[in-house]
Amino acid sequence: MKITVKDGTEIYYKDWGTGQPLVFHHGWPLSSDDWDAQMMFFLEKGYRVIAHDRRGHGRSTQASSGHDMDTYAADVAALTEALDLRNAVHIGHSTGGGEVIHYTAKYGKDRVAKAVLISAVTPLMVQTENNPDGVPMAIFDEIRQGTAFNRPQYFQDFTIPFYGYNREGAKISQGVRDNWWRQGMMGGVKAHHDGIKAFSETDFTEDLKSVDIPVLVLHGEDDQIVPFPISGAKAVKLLKNGKLISYPGFPHGMPTTEAATINADILAFIQS
Repeated sequence: MKITVKDGTEIYYKDWGTGQPLVFHHGWPLSSDDWDAQMMFFLEKGYRVIAHDRRGHGRSTQASSGHDMDTYAADVAALTEALDLRNAVHIGHSTGGGEVIHYTAKYGKDRVAKAVLISAVTPLMVQTENNPDGVPMAIFDEIRQGTAFNRPQYFQDFTIPFYGYNREGAKISQGVRDNWWRQGMMGGVKAHHDGIKAFSETDFTEDLKSVDIPVLVLHGEDDQIVPFPISGAKAVKLLKNGKLISYPGFPHGMPTTEAATINADILAFIQS
């Protein structure tokens, strides 16, 4: 299914089941397919599960513009209004975590009951004068270069640190790696290139501070993509009603590699 937002971009989404709505926001450069393990789990628990492909990603339009957090949040607002979602729980992974908190702060009043930020890019990833322990801009420039001009190989390689497959004793799943690559290559290269700025340079500090609803922060302590000390550990301190669970040894892609643990913790939070 698709909705058309105001600039003509079509946003693809899945909407399965009935009950309290759970809305899943995927990470860069993936699609709603990255939530398979969560969609099936929560569908079987009696929830209505909804996931969209961000503009330029997956099956949504490969738009040339709007690859910024304000537009991402506006697209989500258009979707939640079209489906008239109320009492929803918004769950975001990585870039999707930023999208969740930005949408919630800007548009979520009377619509969002709770939020979950998983391996999220909040509050700010890039190193600045005010964020000295952030990730140097040179790293993001390297991601931009690899994405723009060597995407097929760069995305293959990216799966290794993403899932912690470079760690001793890691059980590597070729299927998981192939599925990440498949999702990535479905999207548009321009959206992926421009989206790097959105996830690395957007400052979510005020969004985090302004949200009153309960927010669960889940983060792997061995996250090699979005390091825990500069993200989850900081984000929870900015929230009025935040709860943190950090996991020793878990990688960035833990909703896939550690689905049973993550799903159980999200379920407990939703039901609490």
